[in-house]
Amino acid sequence: MNAQMAEKILTGKGFIAALDQSGGSTPKALRQYGIEENEYNGDAEMFDMIHQMRSRIIKSPAFTGDKVVGAILFEMTMDRDIDGIPTADYLWNQKSVVPFLKIDKGLEAEENGVQLMKPMPELDALLDRAVAKNIFGTKERSVINAANEAGIKAIVEQQFEIGRQVSAKGLMPILEPEVNITIADKAEAEAILRDELLKGLDAITEGQVMLKVSLPTVENFYKPLVDHPRVMKVVALSGGYSRDEANTLLSKQSGMIASFSRGLTEGLNAKQSETDFDNLLTGAVDGIHAASVAG
Repeated sequence: MNAQMAEKILTGKGFIAALDQSGGSTPKALRQYGIEENEYNGDAEMFDMIHQMRSRIIKSPAFTGDKVVGAILFEMTMDRDIDGIPTADYLWNQKSVVPFLKIDKGLEAEENGVQLMKPMPELDALLDRAVAKNIFGTKERSVINAANEAGIKAIVEQQFEIGRQVSAKGLMPILEPEVNITIADKAEAEAILRDELLKGLDAITEGQVMLKVSLPTVENFYKPLVDHPRVMKVVALSGGYSRDEANTLLSKQSGMIASFSRGLTEGLNAKQSETDFDNLLTGAVDGIHAASVAG
């Protein structure tokens, strides 16, 4: 594990940018960026356009390691270059931003109120590629849609199982058991989740993990996770909240930082001039950074 990158995540005053929309969510991300589906033909052009969008964000003067400590990449972004430099190397060497990789392959159908991750038979090979590409860590997402103890227990067990596979390769896992922010029993689901995460953390005998969670219903509810010696950092997803809502909620959480996706790119548009684009991104970065360091 790269010690300088680890130090940046541990001590850097900033947030993690989630630039990891995958195949299923890419058309939606492009629509929000002002590019309609009739403006590209097929997956190849679609992924070219999303890479142009991500490259524009990363290359912007607003996007630097002063306020953005890390960035989560989609596999295809890791495999591509920015100005002839592999994306992960560009992030770290040009921007002082620590590169992470999204590794999950999407979600299973709901069972017991949750959606587990789909099987990842090629995970070892992907992790080896990530190591070769100078990636620091990984992120894998599953979703909780109800306060179902059996389901949440299964989600957490799967997250830690994948996390162990990631750690064995010398990478830092971000475990992401997202709680759906729209469910009626969100607070109850969070209580079960916190208990299960603490059990999983207590069982770790060496090393650390990171956690990515939905912003909690109860202020500072995840502080025991933030303070746990087996946790490097707890980061929050915006989860469907607007950027302003997410920033307000995050600023009340002690020790948590942002890892926003839509919350970061909200309002950015392919048709904007570089000046307008950079100004809007600067406002987004400044606001998310302020909320991340407020706690």
